[in-house]
Amino acid sequence: MQNKQLTAGDIIGLGFMAFAFFLGAGNLIFPPFAGYQAGENTPLAMLGFLITAVGLPLAGLIAVAKSEGKVMRMLPPVAATILASAIYIIIGPAFAAPRTSLVAFEIGVKPFIDHTDAMVNIAGLVLNQAQLVFTLIFFTIVMLLSLFPGRLMDSVGKVLTPLLIALLVGLAISVIMFAGGNMPAATGDYALHPLSKGIVEGYNTMDTLASLMFGMLIIDLLRKKGIADIKLQTNYLTKAAFIAAAGLAFVYISLFYLGATAGDLAKGASNGGQILTNYVNQQFGDYGNIALALVVSLACLTTAVGLVTSCSDYFSELFPILPYRLLVVLLSVVCAVVANVGLSQLISISIPVLMMVYPVAIALVLMTFLERFFRRPKLTHRISLLVALLFGIFDGLKVAAASMKSFDVSDTSPFASALIQFVAWVSPVMSELPLYDQGMAWLVPTLVAVVVCIIIGHSSKPTAANA
Repeated sequence: MQNKQLTAGDIIGLGFMAFAFFLGAGNLIFPPFAGYQAGENTPLAMLGFLITAVGLPLAGLIAVAKSEGKVMRMLPPVAATILASAIYIIIGPAFAAPRTSLVAFEIGVKPFIDHTDAMVNIAGLVLNQAQLVFTLIFFTIVMLLSLFPGRLMDSVGKVLTPLLIALLVGLAISVIMFAGGNMPAATGDYALHPLSKGIVEGYNTMDTLASLMFGMLIIDLLRKKGIADIKLQTNYLTKAAFIAAAGLAFVYISLFYLGATAGDLAKGASNGGQILTNYVNQQFGDYGNIALALVVSLACLTTAVGLVTSCSDYFSELFPILPYRLLVVLLSVVCAVVANVGLSQLISISIPVLMMVYPVAIALVLMTFLERFFRRPKLTHRISLLVALLFGIFDGLKVAAASMKSFDVSDTSPFASALIQFVAWVSPVMSELPLYDQGMAWLVPTLVAVVVCIIIGHSSKPTAANA
């Protein structure tokens, strides 16, 4: 059977699809507020943000391509399955996928009904049911698009994404033409160390986790398109990764500049969504608000499709008894249910878990690129990821304890009280680590573990099992 190849248009469509999967509404909200706070230090803060919000996801996709879709192959099978499942659940039905509909509703729908009398009917239902109705419609569309993964590159990459990009380009041009006042003085951490603050801020996108999922999804889509040659798969995925990264960088730079020059439009804003909404409303009025709602809704929709498709594909392979299409329906229903828990509740529950898993994902990407330098790659992978996990667990527990303490949960829960006491006991030792206050206590120990493994590996001859 002759191996099929993609045309230039197909590769561009593949890159557009990857870009759309990454660009959720959260990616539109973080940069404007960061730019507003960074002010005159915007170039350095923007550079830091691009490193983690663009560089790491790009590295994640390339790592998946480099490992031929088997980025976790150096781990024990059980550990690899647990880690992969945790990532898919966190980025899928537990948090990221439900969040897409909530953010789409908050920015794309709620502004148009906020000033409506609560007793006025909307499509036969009262106002307080609007979120439920929107969520059901949103995930019904997600389900229909996800049921046919072979057509994803056509429906998302060649139809939805060009429309999304056209709207974003229009917004970017307007930012350049109608920029507000001069950049204000930097505030908070952006005044002291804008580069590192921008790096930490970039973690909020959580796209490094998503890159491991989307990379495997794209490889699977290429196989369904008849691309059987591994070198071609790697080549196409790498090209798609750079297209997606270029699109993300374009959006982030535009939105950073918008926030930094927003002037009075940003005063009193508590998040980037408010700055973006104020800007669009002033420059374009009601038509601008409609266009913004369309941008946000499309961004959230394409991301949700990517997440549901990836999760369904993974778990259908893990559990062959569950067909792909059945999982698409089940996950869409679960996402709709979880979304109605509320955005703040989802964030408070999920952040500690993300703090535990994210360091492992970053370390995994790093190990994949450094693999050829290791005499004992399996040993180095396992030790480094274990160190990242252990210190990441403490970072997560610290966040969980702080959340419980602020809500006085320890007064009613013995577990919460014990957790808070444990964190307080260990904190004096952990606080001596660099970057502890920024939630990255795992970074230095992990790098030390890598160096130690390199030294040990080169001081002894590797066995066949570890080579």
